[in-house]
Amino acid sequence: MKIARLIIAAVLTASSLLPATATAGQRRFAFTYEATTAAKGSLEMENWVTWQARRGSGSNSNEFDFRHELELGLTEHLELGLYLSDWSITRSGGHTETVWSNVAAEFIYNLTNPTTDTLGSALYLETQLGDELFALEAKLLLQKNIGPWLLAYNAALEARWESSGYREQNGEFQQTLGISYQINPRFTIGAELLNEMDFVDWGTASNRTLYIGPNASVRFGRAFATATVLFQATDIEDEPKVQSRLIFGIQF
Repeated sequence: MKIARLIIAAVLTASSLLPATATAGQRRFAFTYEATTAAKGSLEMENWVTWQARRGSGSNSNEFDFRHELELGLTEHLELGLYLSDWSITRSGGHTETVWSNVAAEFIYNLTNPTTDTLGSALYLETQLGDELFALEAKLLLQKNIGPWLLAYNAALEARWESSGYREQNGEFQQTLGISYQINPRFTIGAELLNEMDFVDWGTASNRTLYIGPNASVRFGRAFATATVLFQATDIEDEPKVQSRLIFGIQF
């Protein structure tokens, strides 16, 4: 819990110290995607760190997952994201392991505007490729802006082929919901909800896990930082008790 509080404190401190000029795009959420896309010709670098804390059965572990993304605005409605490297550090039982996972690419195509249309919407497609991983993920992104409020919902289905020869075939259905309030042009606060269902060998759904927690985002000049801390509201021992994510982005 201490790490989670430190992440939120860092974002709040940055908001009070940094100037209010804002030219970069800003992600209000760390787990939920918005339906808007990057401006045509824009280039942004995002760095992610996700902390997952597992507790129970006498075995505690902490995993830190890292992503490094280049985000390009191809047209007024199409965005390309290139994940240059996904890797992780896991500490369990006094042992630390560092593992490289994969590279990835994503496309987001905006369909409708969340402010001028009744409902903003976009389609998302991501593919991941690693030594023992191939994955495809599709998402429907919905968003509505009402004054200083922003509401966003994602529904995602992922198929994963893992292990040697990609023999293990699993799936996941995920839903996220985010609500955000803009306090001023550089700072927002809110909350996110995450619901995950696993399909081992595409069988019956298992580990129906629900998370909920606070969110904060700040932007300053050409950069932004967004943090969310999610606490498990169910009682699934195999899943993390806490997930927190910090995203730092800068526009070139």
